Amino acid sequence: MKSGEFLTEIVDQKAYDSAVVHLRAAGVLLPTLGQLADPSKIPAEVAARVAGVDISAPDPINLFRVHWFNDEHGVGTVATPGFIVLRRELTGVDAPIAVALGDRFPMIGAHKVLAAYACLVSRIVTGQFDPGSDRAIWPSTGNYCRGGVAIGRILGCRSVAVLPEGMSAERFEWLQRWINQPEDIIRTPGSESNVKEIYDACDELATDAANVILNQFSEFANYLGHFRCTGPALESVYGHLREKDPGLELAAFVAGTGSGGTLAAGDYLKAEHGARTVAVEPIECPTMLYNGYGVHNIQGIGDKHIPLIQNVMNTDAVAGVSDVSCDRLNVLFNTEIGRNYLVNRQGIDARTTSGLGHLGLSGIANVLAAIKTARYFDLTEQDLIITVATDSSSLYHSERDKTVAADFSGDFDSVSAGEIYARHLIGVDGDHYLETGHRERRRIFNLGYFTWVEQRGVSLEEFDQRADQRFWKSLRNVLPTWDRMIEEFNEKTGI
Repeated sequence: MKSGEFLTEIVDQKAYDSAVVHLRAAGVLLPTLGQLADPSKIPAEVAARVAGVDISAPDPINLFRVHWFNDEHGVGTVATPGFIVLRRELTGVDAPIAVALGDRFPMIGAHKVLAAYACLVSRIVTGQFDPGSDRAIWPSTGNYCRGGVAIGRILGCRSVAVLPEGMSAERFEWLQRWINQPEDIIRTPGSESNVKEIYDACDELATDAANVILNQFSEFANYLGHFRCTGPALESVYGHLREKDPGLELAAFVAGTGSGGTLAAGDYLKAEHGARTVAVEPIECPTMLYNGYGVHNIQGIGDKHIPLIQNVMNTDAVAGVSDVSCDRLNVLFNTEIGRNYLVNRQGIDARTTSGLGHLGLSGIANVLAAIKTARYFDLTEQDLIITVATDSSSLYHSERDKTVAADFSGDFDSVSAGEIYARHLIGVDGDHYLETGHRERRRIFNLGYFTWVEQRGVSLEEFDQRADQRFWKSLRNVLPTWDRMIEEFNEKTGI
């Protein structure tokens, strides 16, 4: 890909025209990324229709809910995205940690539906995907493929979810409700860290020309969707908090690596506010930290390789967190015994503890990395850290039950709660933390060569250009063109 130029033209007019006919028949109006970044730009008549539809339904109007600004009831929008602020009494650090809530996104209760929409809509309006005849293949460790299946069902196209068999039971339960053909759920060996096995399955599927692989790890639309939508949404959270405390500075954005898409919000916040960007990975699979590998259970955070769309050379630090900590904090935060301990023994207010249910495993990991960041940089109460909760604890009931059975012999009590609090929350230290200068950034960047050039066939020129920040700035220039192309597409459907 050369600065994304080919993304701004219709490359297959026949596929484009067929998509127009198909989406006209399906009654689908496509939102622009600008509208998803700022829902106040959604036409009033469309917004009125949105309010009358169940946020969980596969209704075309729910495409206009694929943003951060849904209210907590799933009816209307809010001026500031839903978030919680975690303070010293819970975290043990002075710096406040604001967590944007991904569970307010429609249909899947996770923000990956935004990435799925950006990846598919950019293909449709450039004639690279015909929803009437092509099949959308969604390689993922769970939430991205759920988002893709949801978007695909709305558009009336067949979707195939490819994910490791070891992911949470709740992911598969959701997929089984949304996919009509059982063979369209492909379970690959392993769990969160087994991405190569996903790629291998997609390589087999790619032999059929009707299968279009929407690889979130290499689809630059994933990066661009988060840069355009997630970045400004988090900026809105910062602005809201700064109205109450004018001296507040945005010190850092923290997010799990995952596909590399969410980290694009860090590029936005660094450009606009000078915030550090901190990438998070599991210490059980420390690719960036130690050129390492392994197996872990922080679902949605790190995957034993460097994504093509990760802007490594703009990353300021890498924080390693343990999946043991995340699994056990999932128990502490989401059981009656655990929350009672926090309220009654540690004096943490009930509102804060109830908000912890918004944190899935990757959200917990992000909070732990934020605590490490606050300690490492000696941040004060005037230094805000922003992060995201990709999904909520509702997707990890089964994982919590496994942890209680395995780690506490099925008998989790207040003593165990105290041990988790002391060791895995207040006891978070600065181990496995790397501030990245140019040399370290280059080392991490180079790791991607083995996946993308040697294994996936990306040219060396295409790979190397990503080291230059001018590439990423140029890439972002396609965003206004995409919105114009979406508007033109809508004019042709007449919806």
